[in-house]
Amino acid sequence: MAPGRRPVPGWRSVRGRVAVVITVPICLLLAVAGLAVQGRAEVLADARTTRTEVGLSLRVQALVHQLQRERGLTNGLLGGEREFRATLAATRKRVDTALHGMRRDVAVEGVVRRHLGRLAGVRAATDGGTADRAATLSFYTAAVGALNAVDPVAETATGSDAQLRDGLAALRELAAAKESVALERGLLNGVFADGAFHGREYLSFTEVRATRVAALDRFRQVATAPQRAALERAFETEDAERATAYENRAEDAAEGSVLRVDAGTWWDAMTVLVDDLYAVQRSVGDDVRDRADRRSHDAETGLTAYLVSGALVAALLAGLAAFASRSLTRPLGALAEAAHDVATHRLPATVARIQQAPPGQEELLLAGDAQDAPDPQLLGGAAEITKVAASLHQVERTALHLAAQQAGLRRITTESLANLGRRNQNLVRRQLGLITRLEQQELDPDALAELFELDHLATRMRRNAENLLVLAGQNPPRPTAAPAGSLEVVQSAVAEVEQYRRVLIATVEPARVRGHAVADVAHLLAELIENGLTFSPPTEPVEVHGWYDAPDNTYCFAVVDHGVGMSEADRERAHARFSGSGEEALLAAPTRFLGHLVVGRLAHRLGEGTQVQLFDTTGGGLSALLVLPGRLLAPAENPSVPAPPARPAVSSLLNGFRAGVARAEARTATQGASS
Repeated sequence: MAPGRRPVPGWRSVRGRVAVVITVPICLLLAVAGLAVQGRAEVLADARTTRTEVGLSLRVQALVHQLQRERGLTNGLLGGEREFRATLAATRKRVDTALHGMRRDVAVEGVVRRHLGRLAGVRAATDGGTADRAATLSFYTAAVGALNAVDPVAETATGSDAQLRDGLAALRELAAAKESVALERGLLNGVFADGAFHGREYLSFTEVRATRVAALDRFRQVATAPQRAALERAFETEDAERATAYENRAEDAAEGSVLRVDAGTWWDAMTVLVDDLYAVQRSVGDDVRDRADRRSHDAETGLTAYLVSGALVAALLAGLAAFASRSLTRPLGALAEAAHDVATHRLPATVARIQQAPPGQEELLLAGDAQDAPDPQLLGGAAEITKVAASLHQVERTALHLAAQQAGLRRITTESLANLGRRNQNLVRRQLGLITRLEQQELDPDALAELFELDHLATRMRRNAENLLVLAGQNPPRPTAAPAGSLEVVQSAVAEVEQYRRVLIATVEPARVRGHAVADVAHLLAELIENGLTFSPPTEPVEVHGWYDAPDNTYCFAVVDHGVGMSEADRERAHARFSGSGEEALLAAPTRFLGHLVVGRLAHRLGEGTQVQLFDTTGGGLSALLVLPGRLLAPAENPSVPAPPARPAVSSLLNGFRAGVARAEARTATQGASS
């Protein structure tokens, strides 16, 4: 407190009462809001878990569906029905595809490895005619049962949502019923193909039918009316009725009498029924997932409402507290003078210094400003004046911190772009892997050509994602184990541009680029080629040259277009971006020049000696020259073979490049002398 100033009578008691009035409702608000937020958060986590596990369950059931089909066809083949061999081969491929996808799921990977590890041996024994029909059926049934047992839907906690709980139960019971129908299909497929029941086959048949009836009864108890209607429609088709008639004939053959039933007709009828049940199963799964999505949305809405309400109440309390504090202040002269000084002199001057300070110096300026700030005790007035003056100084520091944080916003935005780029890069990599597998499996030339186009689009998407990471400075180069030839590097770059058919690979003398630099060089060339294609007429080609410059021990790539060209000022700015000497940052540069920043970052990453220069093309257009130092070049595979001499067109490009470098060095020397 300043000398000569006396505290306002009753100030401490008033301040204590204000503190109590503010603290009690805030504590109550935090307690109520905490309980509400906790409940909503549990509902949200529960709904998201259910949605994820239902998705995994549907993928598991897709594999189960194909295994059930293979089981039935295998049993029919072992029973003597040779016509199933072609259909079985196609079904095995679908099973293998589903298995390949499921091996990425940790929850079912162990079950697949443990119960389907002998699948190849069982198939071989079946094809060789040495497999036992009952043992083979038991193998497939055990595998299907293990997959159904690991189905995560059975473990999902659904809280108090009865509809979601019933939907999961319906999905579980329908899976059991479908397995019973599919097992009956496979069992009787072998029996009809053989012509009679043997051993315990009839007993197994009756047990399977009983299991199916019980599972369907349980499903009807928990399913919704539309779900029950869908199930009834599946059992009312002509194929389902034909399958029922065959079941009745099988039921009458308990004493081992001969069954004269066409196994193929039975298989077709039951397959339609199983497929219809699978469609119902997917529909129920979609209903459960939609319900989980709605719960998740409702929980998010509730959380937002609670948080907004809490913020509004807190803001209201803060406003009341500020009003109460201001009502206690009487002498405002000193405070008004201090506020005027902050608003008109100190704050604008300090903000201007922060904005003009080099990166990393903001905190030093803030520390210096804190030392220069006047002590609130020296402002005079009562205790409340001192308190408000200190608060005013804190507001000033907060404003200054906000100004300093503006410099960090670009870094944060850059990190966000890098995060987005990494996500896109991972997705595109997965997409490229999937496209590659489809290309390897596709036999139709037209479809294969479309897959190649899709592969090219995905490759360009990968380059765009990598551009984001390059600009953010967080993109490690794609690993390349071995050196690559100069022609391979050019071809790789051409493959990553849109109008690759317009690129003419002219003269590219042989050289080898070291493995760690191959990806970056190809990426850099792709950016230069893309720029040439963009700014040249669609009827004009873009040429790519490459040659070894023996005197300087460098290798040069030239990208030549016949387009609109660039002015001298634009070229100087582009060279500044290439060399990293310009003042433009990522978020300040025009978007159409971001490719220049990418080229500059890649050249910087390739290290000292890497240069990118632009110069006019004879007859109009622009030529870009990339120079790689000798340390980025790998030794030739056959050192005894001398490098071919540079051709006239290449020599002209090289002379133009050297002239441009000389002019740039002269300008730099002139500027240094004048300064």
